[in-house]
Amino acid sequence: MENNRSHTRAFLMLGLVMLFWAGNSIVGRAVRANVPPFTLAFGRWMIAVLILLPFAARQLWKERAEALAAWRWVLALGFFGVVCFNGFIYKGLHFTTAANALLLQAAIPATVMLLDFAIFRGRPGRMHVLGVVVSTIGVAAIVFRGDPAALVQLRFGPGDGLIFCAVAAWSLYTVFLRKRPAISAPSFLLLTFTIGACAMAPLAAMETMQGQVVAWSPKVLAAYAYIGVFPSVIAYFIYNRATHELGAARAGQAITLMPLFGALLSALLLGEALHRYHVAGMALILGGIVLSAVAARNAAIKTDPVRKSAMGTD
Repeated sequence: MENNRSHTRAFLMLGLVMLFWAGNSIVGRAVRANVPPFTLAFGRWMIAVLILLPFAARQLWKERAEALAAWRWVLALGFFGVVCFNGFIYKGLHFTTAANALLLQAAIPATVMLLDFAIFRGRPGRMHVLGVVVSTIGVAAIVFRGDPAALVQLRFGPGDGLIFCAVAAWSLYTVFLRKRPAISAPSFLLLTFTIGACAMAPLAAMETMQGQVVAWSPKVLAAYAYIGVFPSVIAYFIYNRATHELGAARAGQAITLMPLFGALLSALLLGEALHRYHVAGMALILGGIVLSAVAARNAAIKTDPVRKSAMGTD
């Protein structure tokens, strides 16, 4: 019973993460003419590092032996999940449409399942695979606005290649989280965010030397405040925890919620209309996630002899 509650709580918290990340994409698009992409990413991670330092620095020093013992995995997680994913997303949003970006990011759940199997021999159940398929169809309903004919009008360019690289990077991050060192969550975030800030610093400096500077305004300041806190410190903490609770494949499926939240936020903040295809997509996305949640519950019952016996399945 406690395991069921834990899984349900993890799925609900992942919904909050996707809300924050959908907001991150909207903010990234909103300030793309005011802030160069790598400068935006550098500022994001520097803000996150400064927030974490007072809370995590002393604990990280105590856990330095464990962190150093797993330095290769720490470097890989920081590289794929912080440096590559966000750098590719911010850069890609300068050259591709929102529809293309959302469609490509919907490939993350399937990519996570494939990489989890290829690297760690993870085997998702049939119901979970069905859940991913149903949720992906829901994403397509939103992206194509309920019109299958829109598929033939879809065009891909260099920006879409960058988004696809981001998809691959985040999938690897999700799969590799099982190898994170046994250190506290704030210590781990401080390490990976520091890697992100250090990697983005020379790229941001290059943009500045090329004459790409920040056009400061209250909107830009608000954008930095948002991306440094909500989709960074808070969202990564929850996502890492949920991945530990649910496993890589099920946590990765929550990405399909992003286009849904993106549509809702666009309606709320930008005055865009909601249509029937949004409702249909929402139902399919949530239905797929429910299927995965049921699959997780059934898997937990099968591996717990006490609960299995109590439910009469022995």
